[in-house]
Amino acid sequence: MRRHRLLVLTIPLLLISLTLGSPTAAAARTSSHGTQSAWAYAMSGVTNGVTNVFATTQTSCYRPEVPYGANAGPNDGYSGETACPPSGATTGENTGDLAPYPTQVGSNPGFATGPPVVAKNHSESDIRVDPTNPRHLIGSVKWFASAEGYNHLLGFYESWDGGATWPVQGHIPGYEGWTDNTDPVGAFDGSGNYYELILPYQFFYLAGGSHSFQINQNKEPNPAVPAEVISVAVRPHGSTTATQWITTHNGGPDYVAPYPAKGREPDKQWITIDTNSKSPNYNTIYAMWAIFDGVNSKPLVSTAQAKADGTHTDWSAPQILPTVNNTASDTYLLPHVTPDGTVWTSVTNFPSQHGKCCLTVSTDKSTDGGRTWTALPIAIKNVLFPSFVGGYANTTFTDGIDNTFATGTTLVNGHYPLYIAYNQEGNSISNVFLIASYDGGMTWTAPILVNDNASAVDEFQPNLAVSANGTVSVNFYDRRLACPAKGSDDAVGAGLALDTTNVNFSGTPPYGASNYCVNTSIQFYTPALTPKGHNIRLSLHTWDPQLNSPLRFCVCSPSATFIGDYFGNITAGSTDYTTSVSTFDSLTIPVKS
Repeated sequence: MRRHRLLVLTIPLLLISLTLGSPTAAAARTSSHGTQSAWAYAMSGVTNGVTNVFATTQTSCYRPEVPYGANAGPNDGYSGETACPPSGATTGENTGDLAPYPTQVGSNPGFATGPPVVAKNHSESDIRVDPTNPRHLIGSVKWFASAEGYNHLLGFYESWDGGATWPVQGHIPGYEGWTDNTDPVGAFDGSGNYYELILPYQFFYLAGGSHSFQINQNKEPNPAVPAEVISVAVRPHGSTTATQWITTHNGGPDYVAPYPAKGREPDKQWITIDTNSKSPNYNTIYAMWAIFDGVNSKPLVSTAQAKADGTHTDWSAPQILPTVNNTASDTYLLPHVTPDGTVWTSVTNFPSQHGKCCLTVSTDKSTDGGRTWTALPIAIKNVLFPSFVGGYANTTFTDGIDNTFATGTTLVNGHYPLYIAYNQEGNSISNVFLIASYDGGMTWTAPILVNDNASAVDEFQPNLAVSANGTVSVNFYDRRLACPAKGSDDAVGAGLALDTTNVNFSGTPPYGASNYCVNTSIQFYTPALTPKGHNIRLSLHTWDPQLNSPLRFCVCSPSATFIGDYFGNITAGSTDYTTSVSTFDSLTIPVKS
């Protein structure tokens, strides 16, 4: 087992009272496929041929727009920013030490002036498969210069042999002039060009270490660029080095939508591209995001047409998507395209605002390449989710995106199925549920419980994928296994000895702690949601979510940490690829047919 030295440094890795419309509390304890023992689950990764492969093994460095000097260590393995070694990055990327990055020109004094630092902490990940070559994979991730300062760009890692090796990686260039680039998500077009949809935004640090998002030409880091943007970087098909990205359009940065002033804040962007050459909307790019005004949020979409050389047409003017609710926040847009060229997305509504109660999910669709949209009936409503503020039991990481959406690839009763998975809290424990629609989103099946743990612990943050033969996979984070025992090789390798102070748990280091450490799991289903076997453990070693977990607000606020809103799940042929926060980087597992 590889020693977990800098802990989150090695991730992500590629491998790997209930409410209306929901099962009763009693039903939530038994899945549709029964329970399995903790021992059977612990061994299921080995018995099912799961492999774990490190993807981020090189030294990546970049010069941040805004440096951050605080160090929260040695507890939890924090170590502050680390200067790039004298030998430099091994990735071949532009580290910014010789000249400012193009978007950093125009920064205010004191910004964009520090030396390059190592990108050593990670959270939140995505993984995509090239439709022209199923062995070509690109993953992206939040790539932190400072976990304490929540200071990061987006990084990528690339494989041409189905995830066995990852020879190219680095930060995604083009938007270094903002403090952070966030929310990793990408998509390949039909020609094998890879599009990363990015949210760059500005902030600076106050004396106490907290973030200020003030818009002021004299105080903000970089008045030469908008405060926040939705933007794109394209990696052209055939690229082989870390720097081969197209980040401009019409002579400037490739903005889908810029937001130069406070009061309209973009977030939760997502992207999909129609890669079916027989589709009437072939190579249409769908970029979606939500705009928050401090009280409400509205979902938006913009489209463009991908070209074979990695360029694209102009982005269309953003339009508001129709929804079934007109109150509070609509967000979490997760678009997918069915083989007939229809683009679908889930829309999550928080009637009383996120963090106060419950969520409702519906779907939208467009059959004409995104020009017009139809809102469909509610799929699930009033789902209680874990607190966005308080986080999960015993630990300090807060809630991620509570639901996921995917579309089927094979017809059932004349329709391509739609699937929604979500985590729901009941009796202070979170479980994962799955529903489906077989009539184009008009009606939905009763929820089924996905996780099959016998003990009452948290199962959360699901992500859906559907293979070419229609097999449905739901991956999720899983806390059924206790943390490794003191003195065991697993405890040493997981770095548990570094976890010495926790505001929500007194028994640190958490040797043998229940509902504390995390694994990654997956469950397979037929298109009709008949389960194929039991949950399978993807992470071959349990990990501690406290270690190097990025601090969302301030180094002075250690009770709000972050492991990500979501993590990756994608299929290629008979293989399922999952990227997740873990001691190991890559999990591959055959899709059961």
